[in-house]
Amino acid sequence: MKLQRMNRRALTLGALAVSGALALTACGSDDTGTSGNSSAGSTAAAGNIKCDDAKGQLLADGSSAQKNAIDAWVKQFSAACGVQINYKGGGSGAGVTAFTQGQVAFAGSDSALKPEEVTASKKVCTGGQGIDLPMVGGPIAVGYNVPGVDNLVLDAATLAKIFDSKITNWNDAAIAKLNPDAKLPDLKIQAFHRSDESGTTDNFTKYLIASSPANWKYSGGKAWQAKGGQSASGSSGVAQQVKQTSGAISYMELSYAKDGINAVSIDTGASAPVEATVDNATKAIAAAKVVGTGKDLSLDLDYATKAEGAYPITLVTYEIVCDKGNKADTLPATKAFLRYIASEDGQGVLADSGYAPIPDDIITKVRTTIEGLS
Repeated sequence: MKLQRMNRRALTLGALAVSGALALTACGSDDTGTSGNSSAGSTAAAGNIKCDDAKGQLLADGSSAQKNAIDAWVKQFSAACGVQINYKGGGSGAGVTAFTQGQVAFAGSDSALKPEEVTASKKVCTGGQGIDLPMVGGPIAVGYNVPGVDNLVLDAATLAKIFDSKITNWNDAAIAKLNPDAKLPDLKIQAFHRSDESGTTDNFTKYLIASSPANWKYSGGKAWQAKGGQSASGSSGVAQQVKQTSGAISYMELSYAKDGINAVSIDTGASAPVEATVDNATKAIAAAKVVGTGKDLSLDLDYATKAEGAYPITLVTYEIVCDKGNKADTLPATKAFLRYIASEDGQGVLADSGYAPIPDDIITKVRTTIEGLS
């Protein structure tokens, strides 16, 4: 996930993503600009998928952070079951709205449903409600484009000041103190944030709130609240801006931090700065606690962790679905697809593709919940 070290994983996913497009572009999904072919091993994995009565087409929307994972999964599932899945990665906010309005079979969100969203879901989930199923984990990379600087360390306080327009130049004393060996240029910082409502924004700002409350006075949420900076839509949008803008910095799911984008290492207070990698994110996510009630499996993440090697800026993307009251014409395909992506094969795609699999004890609960969907 960090550029040179993690490019291979991100590119593995890119190879799967384009092959797996399957009409996703017709839905306006994010374009990561990658291409390639799947492996023979992937074809073998597709043969293990249990299709049951899955048929037809599924519409879905939501998190752009998981878009690359969804593309890889869709390729395998559609090849095995012949079901077309159109996932429009319009952001977590758009996905939740589409779900509560009954427009999609499931949604992806990097934030768990709020109480008012659960209430709204009861109108479309006959006799039931929307629930959160954690399915994709991973680090939120802080990607940057600073000529001559291939390794950069920042901490929560400095990041908060950068994204709140309090630190505006790359040779600022606070940045220099964290990077004594770097040749920091006299260059204006171009901080980009998401223009759409985004769970990535929600999780990134939760990290700033938890780790540097004195420097981040905003309440947080899917919508960006700080003044100043520039904006772009979707993970691919901010990544493209960082790639093409000298002095740029933004936050994005790790598989987007490639092709000219380096990723910041975070000084958490541990003995050494922590890189944005799948393994380091897994260390942080493994400590998450299930706080959802009933069939809901929403998690509580420790954004202020100082554990050795634990990368603190993580997110978990939930697939949101009705526990009861799913539409009869889409339920078989929805269950089959969710069953596959929660399976060992499905989760196995993640580790090689720049994402962190959900810890075993949690994904086991997810699998049981999926089988009970009705």
